[in-house]
Order: sequence, then C-alpha cells, then structure tokens
Amino acid sequence: MRLLSASDFTPTRFPVALGDDEIHLWLLAGDSGPDALRGDGPHVRGLLAAYLGCAPDAVDVAIGEHGKPFLDGRFLAGARAFDFNVSHSGGALLVAIARGQELGVDIETQRRRRPVLELARRFFAADEAAALASFDEPQQQTAFLRLWSCKEAIVKALGIGIGFGLARMQFGIDASGDPVELSVIHASAGAVEDWHVVRLAPTSAHVGALAWRGPARRVRAFAAAPDWT
Repeated sequence: MRLLSASDFTPTRFPVALGDDEIHLWLLAGDSGPDALRGDGPHVRGLLAAYLGCAPDAVDVAIGEHGKPFLDGRFLAGARAFDFNVSHSGGALLVAIARGQELGVDIETQRRRRPVLELARRFFAADEAAALASFDEPQQQTAFLRLWSCKEAIVKALGIGIGFGLARMQFGIDASGDPVELSVIHASAGAVEDWHVVRLAPTSAHVGALAWRGPARRVRAFAAAPDWT
C-alpha cells in the first residue's frame, strides 16, 4: 500500500490545475469544529472557491444523509463535477478534491492515547484485533490509528459513515503494524480490486488515509503556503 509522508506534501499556493485523472490532497491549518468537518469552514471554502473560480461566499456546500459534504451545483454550471472530502484532527485539516470521483479522506492525531484493544475488539474484524493485541502498547496505538484511518476513509468514500460496519472490511497487517492491503470488503461496497487506499503521514503527529472506488488516479499532495490567504 502506497504511503505519502510529509516530504510528499509540496508547499504551494492553490489552486493547482486539476486533471480529470487526478486527486489533489491539501494539508491546511486553522479550521476546526463542526463547520470545518461539514466543509463549511473559511479555509475549505477558500480552497474550493479557488478551484471553482468564484468568491468563497458563493460556494454552496450541501450535506448528505449521513453527513458527507458535497458541492450543490445549482449556483454554478459544472460544480457537481468536483467531489471533495474533509477531515480534521489535532490542528490539521485535510481536503481531497477530484473530478467525477467520490472519495474519502481521514486524518487522526497521535497526540492522545486511546483504549485501542477495546475499540478494535468492538469495531474491527477478529483477525485485525488479534494482530493489534500482538504488539506492545506504544505500537498498538500507532497501528490502530493507521488501520482506523484506512477504514474511515473507505466508509467516507461510500458516504454512509461507520454505520456500514468497520468489521465488514478487513486489511492485512504486517509485523510493523502497517496495513498492507484491503483483503475483504462486503459485497455491497463493491469488489476488493475496485478499491484504492493510500496511507498518509502528512506530519510527524498525524496519520491518515485516502480511499476511492474506481479507476486508478494520480494523487498529488500539497501543503498550503503560509501566505495562501
């Protein structure tokens, strides 16, 4: 499974020309809280407006039944050709943008400790929970977050939330605690071979993942320049 680390996030200003076969990932800072997660915070609006070529207050973000944000295309011809997803954790905001491709992104901070074995036994497949239990406690924390973010990105791409059931997909985990491949997914979500999952380590304090179902795409990662405003 491909990994994009901090060095892969190129500092730049947006927008960047978006090819039909590309996915753009943007690492931003600043937005937090429910507005950012709904795709309605000022930083997300500014980014989307730059790609759409309009003013930020003209960006019309709607929310799906399960909380996934999307662009309402009524105000701008072709706006629905852009799909995007947002995740925020520990002061970092991650936005993924593509044309005509549903996608999901997740970012998680490593700064707080979680009851990972309890959560894994509740939400993950039995083999995954057993693999996590074989690691020492510090490694369990990191391995759990890497796995959680991969699963979260998939359910966000599906647009149905974790109610889909995180145990209905399963990843192989190597001796380092890294997810290495999607090995099982429920038939309602398509075939395993239809899915692409890219692991992310955009900062030393965060892990994450990008997921989509469909043709292979080039993924380009950017960190917003400090003077992006």
